[in-house]
Amino acid sequence: MSNIFTGSSHDLDLSNGATAVFIDVLMPAVSDLASEDWDFRFAALLTLQDQNVMGRGAVGFDLAEFDWGATERERARAKDFVLRATALAASGHRWSELGYHPPRVHDYLNRFTTMVKPCTPPADRSTAHGFPGPDEAENGLVRAPPRPQRAPALGRLLPLQSAALLAGLDST
Repeated sequence: MSNIFTGSSHDLDLSNGATAVFIDVLMPAVSDLASEDWDFRFAALLTLQDQNVMGRGAVGFDLAEFDWGATERERARAKDFVLRATALAASGHRWSELGYHPPRVHDYLNRFTTMVKPCTPPADRSTAHGFPGPDEAENGLVRAPPRPQRAPALGRLLPLQSAALLAGLDST
């Protein structure tokens, strides 16, 4: 069984190992760039794809099911964030912290970019699911940590801390 990420008539079909590599290189870039609530919700979604945190099985998402935002400006900003984070990951950002050379990851990141670039985030938010939306974040179902002057690096959290963040629990 594979993990499928879908968007704009493109699929990124990855094995469990390939998914781990994809998330390993994308998460540090996402967490270092995150500054808005949407960014932290995207980081939470990526954590749900981390099978070392959530367990083995079929994971993935469809870009059309995201809650990209209420306004055209919010949707454009969210899409730009994903593209910037993917480009930062592709540049080798923090790969030295991985402890291994990520095989074939440039192909995965290029294919993901190919999915995101032509994506037109839907204005109708009623079909959004599978992605923590602003209401869930505000109601405590998914909490972004309080933001100091600079956004915290979610990618530097231990797996149990990440899982606790997703569950809305105190990890201490």
